[in-house]
Amino acid sequence: MDLIIVRENTEDLYVGEEQSDGNVAVAIKRISREASLRVAHRAFELARRNGRQRMTVIHKANIMPLTDGLFRDCAREVARDYPEIIVDELLVDAAALKLAQAPEQFDMLLAPNLYGDILSDLAAAFGGGLGLAASLNLGDTAAIAEPVHGSAPDIAGKGVANPVAAMLSVSMLLRDWWQKPELAQKIEHAVQQTPAAGIATPDCAVPGVSTKVLTDAVLQRLAD
Repeated sequence: MDLIIVRENTEDLYVGEEQSDGNVAVAIKRISREASLRVAHRAFELARRNGRQRMTVIHKANIMPLTDGLFRDCAREVARDYPEIIVDELLVDAAALKLAQAPEQFDMLLAPNLYGDILSDLAAAFGGGLGLAASLNLGDTAAIAEPVHGSAPDIAGKGVANPVAAMLSVSMLLRDWWQKPELAQKIEHAVQQTPAAGIATPDCAVPGVSTKVLTDAVLQRLAD
């Protein structure tokens, strides 16, 4: 399985605009042409640069033709500029089923904010869990690298957090923002070698080692 999920990360239901009168609650689902075109261009450029052959656009336009329909139509519009990439579409519920059944059939997914959030967490299970899943927020003028799971304040200071996702997020930053693929590959190689040698945190191994032990092992491999 070798999968990239590109998720729009500025709007959709995550704009946080909700209201309620105590009986009825309403949440705003905002999809704009500007943001949809921007993320589609970013996804297809990423596909071209990495030699990806297929893009699956995720939506639910059969139920939400205005919002998800706009996202879908923007993806179709951008796809015309990348004729070498095969483009197909899936409704989000069908995509979840197919991703759970046979993740190897996918190459890249392009999704609005909410669907991308859910599907990326599902996909992380096939890589060993959220502690191993890296992500990169890639904007026009800035980039932020972070694990897919975000922070984990409930286990802060306990020495059991898996640092691999954070390390691999840095490698994504090096490759896709700072254009330093050699350094990115060096980090990825060191990270991959470490659990392969039996050094992994409790979420991936029993009994598992501490966060510091795993981190020191990766640093040692980087220094060699």
